[in-house]
Amino acid sequence: MVAIINTGHSIRAIFNYNEKKVALGIAECIGEGNYPMDIDKMTPTLKLKMLLRQLELNENVTRNSIHISLNFDPSEKELSKEKLIEIAAMYMDTIGFGDQPYLIYQHHDAGHPHIHIVSIKVKSDGQRIDIQNIGRNQSEKARKQIETLFNLVPAERHKSKTELDLIPIPIQKIQYGVVDSKKAISIVLKSVIPNYKYTTIGELNAVLNLYKVSALQGKEGSKMLLNKGLAYQIMDANKKPIGVPIKASSFHFKSTLSYLEKRFESNKKARVSDMKRVRNAIDLAFLQNGRMSLCKLEKELLEKGIAVVSRKSPEGLIYGITYIDHHTKCVFNGSALGVSYSAKAVQARCGITPLLNNKTASNFQETAITSKPNNYKSFISENELQKIIDQILQPEYSQEYVSNQLKGRRKKRKRKGTSDNL
Repeated sequence: MVAIINTGHSIRAIFNYNEKKVALGIAECIGEGNYPMDIDKMTPTLKLKMLLRQLELNENVTRNSIHISLNFDPSEKELSKEKLIEIAAMYMDTIGFGDQPYLIYQHHDAGHPHIHIVSIKVKSDGQRIDIQNIGRNQSEKARKQIETLFNLVPAERHKSKTELDLIPIPIQKIQYGVVDSKKAISIVLKSVIPNYKYTTIGELNAVLNLYKVSALQGKEGSKMLLNKGLAYQIMDANKKPIGVPIKASSFHFKSTLSYLEKRFESNKKARVSDMKRVRNAIDLAFLQNGRMSLCKLEKELLEKGIAVVSRKSPEGLIYGITYIDHHTKCVFNGSALGVSYSAKAVQARCGITPLLNNKTASNFQETAITSKPNNYKSFISENELQKIIDQILQPEYSQEYVSNQLKGRRKKRKRKGTSDNL
């Protein structure tokens, strides 16, 4: 079992997220804790009011809601509702939320069985529940006890499998129209945004594009770009956007541009120590294979868990390269690793002329020939060359020299009020 704990500022948003799943028929509210009546006798409004009224006891708690998901191995699909409710109750009691009002939702929109638990951090006496290090301490204790008592697949088994996997992203490429767009994008974002180390939207998109998702900032001069907005959209096999873009603020987890910019800064420092691994992998590939095709290089690096994403112009020319290290979860633009790992340098090491293909080269030669002036000569004679040099060396202005003896004396000007007769 794997437990994931998230907190939020709005219990209403978390509640509506789960209730919307219920309305769509892909989830159901199967249980509650510390409510005055059974779950099947309560309306959605009554469920939410119970939580809101208790939050009013301490309005100083800004991050007041808690959203927990308990995820089970795909082989454990036979878990009954009664057992899931029992697991949820034991988990909440062990982490210190046993006396809190909470709701249990079973979701049916993933490849593995899982439940969501919605609760609040304000006690019935108005005190705030401290959850610092709850994931490392109380949650781990609860997880191990539940795995043993209910004979569940241990979380450690998943961890060891992930470490051996070269590309350990547990998500599927999105297919528009097959699943709910927002849900599909949400799965990708939750797997990529908090786990990978990227420093620009471009580097983030390099990973998201692998799963047919793209982050959009808006066109230049648009209101969206000026207001630092961000949206996410599904792409087709040709990387063309399809469907309607979904605002980052509409997701219940952090995915806005303001949040990403904070991650950009922290990721710059966090990924420095992992640069050497990617550089060494590239250098070793060339050392072992010598000059090779770019396709061969991509295969060599992919075997080490490093994906190479090339950015191409409409004419098919490669003008940028991004390296995605799935092992260390680091994303590097080629130039960030150094000059030797940029798109131009890597193509040169592969024996590719990066700027000119055959069509471009022929156009360049044709332009060069037709742009010559009519009086163009292929060579200059020595006499003509000497004349040019003399003209260059000749001063712009030359005044003839006249000695002081040959110069006439200047006539003195008579001052006013003076006479020649003294």
